[in-house]
Amino acid sequence: MFNDVDEKYAYDGDDLGAVYSKEKTVFKVWSPLAREATVLLYKSCTDEKPYRKMPMTKDRYGVWCKEAHGDLNGVYYTYLIRHDDITEETIDIYARTAGVNGAMGMVINLEETNPAGWGDYELPPLEHYTDAVIYETHVRDFSSDDSCRFCYRGRFLAFVEKGMINSAGDKIGIDHLKELGVTHVHLMPSFDFQTVDEADVHKPQFNWGYDPLNFNVPEGSYSTDPFNGKTRVVEFKRMVHALHKEGIKVIMDVVYNHTYATSDSPFNKTFPKYYYRQWGEYYANGSGCGNEVATERAMVRKFIVDSLCYWAKEYKIDGFRFDLMGLYDIDTLNIIYEKLHAINPGIILYGEGWTGGDSPLDWTKRAMKLNARHTPNYGFFSDDFRDTVKGNNFENRSKGYVNGAAGIEDYIKEIMCGRIPHPQIPNLDKFAWTLNPCQTVNYVEAHDNLTLWDKLSYTNPTDSVDVRKKMDKMAAAMVLLAQGIPFLQAGQDFLRSKPLPGGAFDHNSYKSPDAVNSIKWNRKTEFKDVFLYYKGLIEFRKAHPAVRMYTAEMIGKNMVFFDRLPQHIVGFGLYGDSELEEIAVFFNPTSYDIKLHAFGKSNVYIDGDRAGNVPLYTVEGDYNIAPYSAMVMGRPYPVPENTDDNTEQPLE
Repeated sequence: MFNDVDEKYAYDGDDLGAVYSKEKTVFKVWSPLAREATVLLYKSCTDEKPYRKMPMTKDRYGVWCKEAHGDLNGVYYTYLIRHDDITEETIDIYARTAGVNGAMGMVINLEETNPAGWGDYELPPLEHYTDAVIYETHVRDFSSDDSCRFCYRGRFLAFVEKGMINSAGDKIGIDHLKELGVTHVHLMPSFDFQTVDEADVHKPQFNWGYDPLNFNVPEGSYSTDPFNGKTRVVEFKRMVHALHKEGIKVIMDVVYNHTYATSDSPFNKTFPKYYYRQWGEYYANGSGCGNEVATERAMVRKFIVDSLCYWAKEYKIDGFRFDLMGLYDIDTLNIIYEKLHAINPGIILYGEGWTGGDSPLDWTKRAMKLNARHTPNYGFFSDDFRDTVKGNNFENRSKGYVNGAAGIEDYIKEIMCGRIPHPQIPNLDKFAWTLNPCQTVNYVEAHDNLTLWDKLSYTNPTDSVDVRKKMDKMAAAMVLLAQGIPFLQAGQDFLRSKPLPGGAFDHNSYKSPDAVNSIKWNRKTEFKDVFLYYKGLIEFRKAHPAVRMYTAEMIGKNMVFFDRLPQHIVGFGLYGDSELEEIAVFFNPTSYDIKLHAFGKSNVYIDGDRAGNVPLYTVEGDYNIAPYSAMVMGRPYPVPENTDDNTEQPLE
């Protein structure tokens, strides 16, 4: 049925929704099988009755239209759509902003929402995905803890507040992000989601936001006035602008794979069942959330592409992370890349290469990790990396390399080279899921499941805090020294924890209170050495191209694993760097010193305690790698002899 709809009614115009000018607003909604459609206008988003009803006219391709003269800026609206004998009122799925709880769209003059200086800057493009250092955070978590004194706790505007400190005087908030050195902030869902009551934001309530309602509208509970549709737009832009002024790019976490509501969602009220996949008469549930969106249908694909392009252009978003990307069809993702790359050549795209359940979408068409080679411009979260480093993500006491698993040195080599084929790793060409390190997102912690620190508390309960800190630092070194894209969760750099009463830890805090989810900024001072270590790792990574190579050919040529190392030890050399002739990296997950021998002098930049891009000390001859630690040494290029001038010598 819907194939016929696509063939007959697919529409390629860029004018769906409410297109505003001071002289008139043109309303357009695509609903080709509807019998009637009406625009309802409201003066307030809390009004029960509209002050004006305007019947719409059905145009070509099933688009219903109405032109309303006069300046409607700030007027709220809905559509009344009749299918057969059922008439339902719904928000416009293309609405640019909304009133409280997303029930009504609002006509808006977007030119009035731009912050001062909004058009005066352009950030340098991201040349390669591997140049990014991504920091995932939740808008509410960022500023909601009782230890903070943010004026805008839990709001978009907390990211604008500079000069914020914790109780010990250490930088927090946006100043912390700048100090740490991350390149991108990944915002967990910040579009309009359904389960937080925006009408009473002061009552205890929390959600991660993976329960979509209005995809083109900023979340109202993060604004200072959820009843005013303009406020959330202005404040979201101010947040982006503040981060951009600090040189930090913004990635949005997007959830087009499902909606919170199903039968009564705005999609279904606009065009019943078209936007969702079915098993016969039943809604498919590959998301595990009650439904899954049919990305392969023409007007569903158009909606997703239009929405992403809108965020990229109107809000200057620098990247997108796709939830349950395995529910998207491959063709749609490749079209998305083409459209977004035309807007911003430096945009970064990545996501979860799996589903939440079975789907009617043929597995060969799914944007799964195993199909990654068919979406070469997308990164995929590497669960291989995560589980190899710290242990199985779904078994609390399962151990990985840093916390006690033995005999997995070969797996460490695989993940450190981006899990792409490497000449020194037999058979990896048969099992590698990608040929491109820019497709590998390396991480050991994200909002889902246990934090790394809580995982170590389960796997190594008898080890001291100092020993577990060393394990954490080594895991961080592996993330930031591996080929691929490094990804951190906010607060990971000072041992983020989500404790529960009774001594357990929260592994799925999607609706847990602020007491569990908020970033505890005082921990930055308590674990200052850990923060400085992460900061130093980022400094080193950003300074050395050899740590962030972006093609398989570069890695095969310039990354060499060392043979004949002691049991449990992994080491490799990196070549072709612009600053150092050779970078040597070692990992020691054992409880004892490992003695090795250096051929010539090398500067140590990273050891078990400290990290950075300034040499800590020099080793020559025998040296030790401390227990539970990484060591990174660099040998400078030799000084040219008998040169007649001081000009810099070109590198081969």
